[in-house]
Amino acid sequence: MAIKLPPDSAARFLPANPADLAALREAAAGCTACPLHQLGTQTVFGEGPKTAEVMFIGEQPGDSEDLAGKPFVGPAGKLLDRALKDAGIDRRRTYVTNAVKHFKWVPRGKKRIHSSPNTMQIRACNPWLKAEILAVKPAILVCLGAVAAAAVIGPKFRVTKDRGRFVPSDLAPYVVGTVHPSMILRLEDEESKRIEYGRLVEDLRLVHDVLAQTA
Repeated sequence: MAIKLPPDSAARFLPANPADLAALREAAAGCTACPLHQLGTQTVFGEGPKTAEVMFIGEQPGDSEDLAGKPFVGPAGKLLDRALKDAGIDRRRTYVTNAVKHFKWVPRGKKRIHSSPNTMQIRACNPWLKAEILAVKPAILVCLGAVAAAAVIGPKFRVTKDRGRFVPSDLAPYVVGTVHPSMILRLEDEESKRIEYGRLVEDLRLVHDVLAQTA
């Protein structure tokens, strides 16, 4: 009978000083804890100041991010930047990252199409995310989408039902979930996009209000 091996974990790749963001980023570049490193062009680690007051967590890098090696630089990232501006949040005060650091995709002609990471891949990558949170120590964690919310808050959190509501967590003083900007981009009609974009900005204004109180 075959022996079932436990899922691998990125924990074995963590540097001696996980509070050092530069060391974390360098170590993550060589991570092979799950098969996604064979799909992605490179590890896409988080980016932003170590003193960031807000950390935004998405699902995984997309095609643009995989090629650039930077998070939130594609269409969803540009929409997030616009929403942050409309909500009054200074992008320079934020750190952006993803629950999974490699791009998972399937081919469709010449295009690489996003494919959601599975539970094993999310768990394998979780040590990187937890190390980023501990290194940055943000006052607010914002989970963008269901995968990020499950990785940070837990599987019972439902973005459609629980979005825009701060939940207790030992990871940060304030933790909240909302939709991922890519969800808005996937909507077919402009009116739906306008409504959902407005709701995203409303959620981000809650974050702005907390920042104003803690300033």
